[in-house]
Amino acid sequence: MAAIKLTKDNFQNEVLESAKPVLIDFWAPWCGPCRMLSPIVEELAGEVGDRAKVGKVNVDEERELASQFQVMSIPTLAVIKNGKLTATAVGVRPKRDLLKLLEE
Repeated sequence: MAAIKLTKDNFQNEVLESAKPVLIDFWAPWCGPCRMLSPIVEELAGEVGDRAKVGKVNVDEERELASQFQVMSIPTLAVIKNGKLTATAVGVRPKRDLLKLLEE
């Protein structure tokens, strides 16, 4: 399963109302570190299957969402559980760190 493209139109349903934890990758196509992290995020999306969701927010296209989460640097990763922000991390991280964020 690939990462879900998150927008302001599907954010409520896909993230805030999700019964599963959601890892969100805030990124932009021009961001070098974001491009380094992208394959890791996609791989994780395939591995977590039914346990969690993985989504991506393009900060250039979804400025409102980036602002809502106070994203100042990208890539920024956020975990939402039961509609609430439970963890954040900034910068490129190894897959094991992303899994840890989801499991906290």
